Amino acid sequence: MAIENVISTAIVRSFSEKLLSGLDLDVAIVGGGPSAMVAARDLATAGIKVAVFERKLAPGGGTWGGGMLFNEVVVQDDAIGILDDFAIGHKEIEGAKGYHTLDSVEMASGLIFGAMKAGARIFNSVSVEDIVFKEGKVGGLVINWTPVERLGMHVDPLTVMAKAVLDGTGHPSEIMHLATEKAQIKLDTPTGNVLGEKPMWVDSGEASTVENTREYFPGLFACGMSANNVMGGYRMGPIFGGMLMSGRKAAKLIAAKIGK
Repeated sequence: MAIENVISTAIVRSFSEKLLSGLDLDVAIVGGGPSAMVAARDLATAGIKVAVFERKLAPGGGTWGGGMLFNEVVVQDDAIGILDDFAIGHKEIEGAKGYHTLDSVEMASGLIFGAMKAGARIFNSVSVEDIVFKEGKVGGLVINWTPVERLGMHVDPLTVMAKAVLDGTGHPSEIMHLATEKAQIKLDTPTGNVLGEKPMWVDSGEASTVENTREYFPGLFACGMSANNVMGGYRMGPIFGGMLMSGRKAAKLIAAKIGK
């Protein structure tokens, strides 16, 4: 066989095996931002079969660009242990004890690398267009290629089955909206719907991001800014401690829920 075909065959075979393995999961995470990567790493470390489905070509969410394209972000003391778990460097801010700066590119790439090395699978350029809803609970995802979605091509999707789905889509809370609008699900919020994100208030947003990380309907969890949007929390800007701690909390809640 020509080397060109050897290479093509190897790619098709290897990806096909990976995709087949990802069609039946313990946990399906939608969105590849920082909270999702922490959750993926912790779940995989616990021996839980988990995959992340990211719409964009590069996972990492809003981490890459730092604050207004200054590729530095801030993390507070409470979340430094999580950075250390991923071997991501940081430096305490002079005159602001308890807060640390770090390179946003190192953070994004370090979180992705750590999640994958723990055993999580990442499927990039994959969009989630619907959820699987069976017997009164969320039981999986309906997926398609992002270019198919963006070009409006009439191509039927595939399904991914999972014991739990984690919405890590950030500010839009896309999976929560799918659940309320298509499945007519009533979420565990004051109105039963997505309340919507409030303006920036760093202290409040950091705390509420972790507090609002939980199960909102049987089989459906939210973390990071998605959780804040669902419960009407404040945004916090380029400070990421709450996001990291939200991912760790989500992993613990899901592991307890599915009995692993």
